[in-house]
Amino acid sequence: MTEEDAGRYYAAGEVDGFYSAVWGGEDIHTGIYAHAREAVADASRRTVAHTATRIADRLGPGTRVLDLGSGYGGPARYLARTFGCRVTALNISETQNERHRRTNAERGLDDRISVVTGSFQDIPFPAAHFDVVWSQEAFCHSPDRDRLLAEAVRVLRPGGELVFTDVMAAETAGFGQLRDVLARLHVTTLATPRYYQRALTELGLDGVDFEQLDQHLLTHYIRIEEETRSRAAELEGLLGPAYLESLLANLPLWVEACRSGLLRWGVFHARAGSQDGIAPPDSSDSGDPPPARSPLGSPET
Repeated sequence: MTEEDAGRYYAAGEVDGFYSAVWGGEDIHTGIYAHAREAVADASRRTVAHTATRIADRLGPGTRVLDLGSGYGGPARYLARTFGCRVTALNISETQNERHRRTNAERGLDDRISVVTGSFQDIPFPAAHFDVVWSQEAFCHSPDRDRLLAEAVRVLRPGGELVFTDVMAAETAGFGQLRDVLARLHVTTLATPRYYQRALTELGLDGVDFEQLDQHLLTHYIRIEEETRSRAAELEGLLGPAYLESLLANLPLWVEACRSGLLRWGVFHARAGSQDGIAPPDSSDSGDPPPARSPLGSPET
């Protein structure tokens, strides 16, 4: 997907309507579920809170956070409201950004959150500018993940922290097995956990850690499909019959890909080195992914 494709995708009225109506309209990313019937919006907010625990010691009123691919701004508002930090929200979709700014103003948070329309392939800020770089399910849309990660590391201050969630392919998944799954997102490839481990280590980040939470990705897409089917009559008027039909054909592919072990999801966390923002890479790195941390309790599916 090119940056122009990503902008058009999220600007499309039916796509915006789907994320707003079915995903909750606040956090448009995968949820961490307490049980199999939990509301998507509640589970998605739990993901934000859980991800924030990885960097909670760093968050506070003096912290500068950069949220890459910030969507409707749910995570930015959570961080600003909960920890008092200053958040810069960089996002390519002006449609989403307009809603983000409006919601910030309604909730009295526009003095703590700056919403910037732009690309995370070319972050419009100087080096060593942010204490934290944050992202949730945005990197999967990148046309050049090497450049994206290099940019994310460039703007981190020495000792700063990178934390993100992403939908990834299993190391053993072939392109043909995911082609139809990814068609809805106009994406042709996904990163793998091993890729992120290797790339972040080569960029000089320390303590690269992956918390693998695949079982919640399965529950999430089961819930998204259930919500879409149960509300089909309502959604047809909002999304249009053609887009609704495409969703009802595509969402079961996501469920089956999760059940078949073709997709991975979880939280990556790493720190910039303390000298010049870069630490020397570990020469003993084997290129294997980091051991997955013990996931949260598995929901019933």
